[in-house]
Amino acid sequence: MLLGSQLRRLREARGITREAAGYSIRASESKISRMELGRVSFKTRDVEDLLTLYGITDETERESLLSLAREANVAGWWHSYTDVLPSWFPTYVGLEGAASLIRVYEVQFVHGLLQTEDYARAVVRRGMKGASPADVERRVALRLERQKRLLADHAPEFHIVLDESALRRPYGDRAVMRGQLQHLIDISERPNVRLQVMPFSFGGHSGESGAFTILSFPDADLSDVVYVEQLTSALYLDKREDVAQYEQALKELQQDSPGPDESRDLLRGLLQLS
Repeated sequence: MLLGSQLRRLREARGITREAAGYSIRASESKISRMELGRVSFKTRDVEDLLTLYGITDETERESLLSLAREANVAGWWHSYTDVLPSWFPTYVGLEGAASLIRVYEVQFVHGLLQTEDYARAVVRRGMKGASPADVERRVALRLERQKRLLADHAPEFHIVLDESALRRPYGDRAVMRGQLQHLIDISERPNVRLQVMPFSFGGHSGESGAFTILSFPDADLSDVVYVEQLTSALYLDKREDVAQYEQALKELQQDSPGPDESRDLLRGLLQLS
C-alpha cells in the first residue's frame, strides 16, 4: 500500500494517466490501479520502468522505492496460517500489524486483540464448527501472536468501544468469562489502550450498522482503512467519504459511552455478578 500510494503520487505529479503508465510496463490500466492500491505483487522491472517514466533518476530515491518493492513481496509471518483463515483475513492481519492507531466498535464478542486464550478458543470453536482440534489451536495461536504487538515497546494506540452485549454473551463456562472480564480490566490500564463500554441503558446509538475497525498508519501517504467483516467476505474501505462516516459513528459512540474509568467500574460490576 505504501509503495502503491507513492507510485500514484509520482504519476499524478507528472500528469501521466494510468493508461499510459500501464502501456509502459505492458500492462492494463486496471493493473496500474491495483498496483497503486497495493492489491497485487510488484515486479522489480515494472517498478524500475515506472520510476523512469515518472522522471525519478536519483539513485538514492530509486533504491528506496525498489527496496519497498522487494519488501512488499515478502510474505508476512501470518501467511503460514492461511490454511485455517478465510481468504479475506490475511490482508486484515497485515494492515493491523502496520497500523499505528486501531479504532474499533465491537458488538458480538470481545475483540480478538483483547481475548484471553480460553475465551479465544471458545469463540473459534463456535465459529469453526466441525474443525479439527489442531485447526482450532492454530487459529487460537494466530490470535495470540497478533496480541503481542499490542504489548510491544512501540505498540499501536488501541481505542475500542465494546457493546455491553459482547460482555454478557457467554463464550465458554463461568470461569472463562470471569477470566476474560478480569483481563479486560487489567489491559484497560495500559497507556496505549482506551476501552469504553456502551451500556444497554443508553438505548439506540450510532453503532447500529454493526462492528467495524478503522486502521490508521504512521506514513502520511497512506489513507485510513475501514474493515467491515461479513459472513462470506469483508469490505476494505479507503475512500475519504466512507472513512469519514465511520469516524463520525465511532466519535459519537465514544462521546455517548462512559469514559475509560467508568467503563472499568462497569466491568468490575459485571465480574462481581459473574
